[in-house]
Amino acid sequence: MGFPANGSSEKPLKFLIYGRTGWIGGLLGKLCEAKGIDFEYGRGRLENRISLESDIASVNPTHVFNAAGVTGRPNVDWCESHKVETIRTNVVGTLTLADVCREKGLILINYATGCIFEYDEAHPIGSGIGFKEEDTPNFIGSFYSKTKAMVEELLKNYENVCTLRVRMPISSDLTNPRNFITKITRYDKVVNIPNSMTILDELLPISIEMGKRNLTGIWNFTNPGVVSHNEILEMYRDYIDPSFTWKNFNLEEQSKVIIAPRSNNELDANKLKTEFPELLSIKESLIKYVFEPNKKTAGA
Repeated sequence: MGFPANGSSEKPLKFLIYGRTGWIGGLLGKLCEAKGIDFEYGRGRLENRISLESDIASVNPTHVFNAAGVTGRPNVDWCESHKVETIRTNVVGTLTLADVCREKGLILINYATGCIFEYDEAHPIGSGIGFKEEDTPNFIGSFYSKTKAMVEELLKNYENVCTLRVRMPISSDLTNPRNFITKITRYDKVVNIPNSMTILDELLPISIEMGKRNLTGIWNFTNPGVVSHNEILEMYRDYIDPSFTWKNFNLEEQSKVIIAPRSNNELDANKLKTEFPELLSIKESLIKYVFEPNKKTAGA
């Protein structure tokens, strides 16, 4: 994964993190504090090259982490009507940061998305055949996903970038509105499709370790295996709220209440599992990191 190593014994680790006000960016800062890693949040705007150069000059980091980006509020449908704003951050901004980091000889750990694939004939639902890192994205149903696929393709040319394909992120904080579990417990109806997902409590510390190891290239950044909406909600009922109920609907019905189609897929996590053999499967990770710590019922 050849890029010159930073953070060697001569120079202690110092992280520059973008995305201070975002969910992942905020968690990253807390993790660094807990691990005693020196870090600062970037002040510059991603699309403003001079401001990024100024940040790097003043912080003098060993590694740069990018958790900034537009996902849309309350969801990716926002991007359909704010295309220029989405391009400015997700395309122009990310590429500018990658380019500045390359110029300065810095590795960029970029939290990207795995929502650029959808089940197809070669990767049928329930088959256990996941999309690999080298596969070409096949989902452009939403403008958000379209921009993310474009950027991933371009970033392949930057040997200093580590692209982490995050999917449907989940954390132990069940009050956070960005948490996939929190989202689906609040929906009137949910689809029921197995998907690859990212348990942040387990995987964010791994991303810091990836920075330390100076890993680059594309990585499917999900726990191995898949879990369906209903399986998660059953765990929620069993561990958190025995009275919880929900209703399902199908993709055709869902399409009537959303603007842009949503990605459903399984990503092959073998590359990450090989590098980090301790990585838990999605269902094991859900129980260990999310449901056990939040357990409110006696029987679970």
